[in-house]
Amino acid sequence: VSIILALIFFGILTWVIGNGISSVASSPEEFVAYIRSFGWAGALVMLGFQVLQVFIALIPGEVVEIAAGFAFGPIGGTLLCLFGISLASVIIFLLVKRWGRPLVEIFVSAEKLDQLRFLNDETKIVPLLFLLYFIPGTPKDVLNYFVGLTKLRLGQFLGISLTARIPSIITSTVGGSFVSSGDYIGAAIVFTVTALVSAAGIVTYNHIVKKRALKKQ
Repeated sequence: VSIILALIFFGILTWVIGNGISSVASSPEEFVAYIRSFGWAGALVMLGFQVLQVFIALIPGEVVEIAAGFAFGPIGGTLLCLFGISLASVIIFLLVKRWGRPLVEIFVSAEKLDQLRFLNDETKIVPLLFLLYFIPGTPKDVLNYFVGLTKLRLGQFLGISLTARIPSIITSTVGGSFVSSGDYIGAAIVFTVTALVSAAGIVTYNHIVKKRALKKQ
């Protein structure tokens, strides 16, 4: 029953947010108008975008962060994204602590979870986790679910993940702000550098996973 209710809730939220996503694809002006159509609740709608994105790992986080930069600028967008990520991360962490792996496997495949088993090493989990959250292109939202299965405490998890995410979020919201203001050259530079760093991050992550997998054999 809980799963059905959750699916209904996220279905409605996705429909509302889907309209916003389509307006992002059309133009920054349309998206800003869409957010402002909610009046004072526009910030809450943007917050809903971010919370949903963290729960549904398939939605790229950069899209929501760029959208936040469109509508609220680099400072407001960054603060909203950080708050939304914090809220969703706390909920996920507590739910996973309560229900364990069966809950996690609703959202994340067993194969992806097994790839992260090297994080169970208590002597290395803090620096490795910081590195994986810091590098663009790594599956941060999958990590959110996995961390609840480790012995890491909530305060440690939030401190590591939020601090490490800040540079990536700022980059995305600044890029979104550039597009919104019509500075397409600045946006192109930011997004190109981000794409290159993300590609390097994906390669680094795959290397770490393969290296740890070979050590287990």
